[in-house]
Amino acid sequence: MEKEKVGLRLATLRTKKNVSAREMSLSIGQNENYINHIETGGALPSLSGLFYICDYLGITPCEFFDTDSTNPSRLKKITEYMKKLDDKQLEIVENLIKNMAEK
Repeated sequence: MEKEKVGLRLATLRTKKNVSAREMSLSIGQNENYINHIETGGALPSLSGLFYICDYLGITPCEFFDTDSTNPSRLKKITEYMKKLDDKQLEIVENLIKNMAEK
């Protein structure tokens, strides 16, 4: 993934969490411009930096790079609930989601 795409993905996920770039930077122990620098394509986070970013966002690195998922933290919560359902309940949810996705 290119620097610009990493920055755009980070900006999208951060915005969904409703937090400023400065606040997020400081919360993960970086200088106040760290996240903004990544979002504007000026740098890529280190591997450990990416782990801190993902931890802050409540997602895994895999979810960070899954650009098909617009809200991975919400999807993760839904998945956790679905794991508790029995087969009949899962079938109902599957049909509901299928119908919603087709519209």
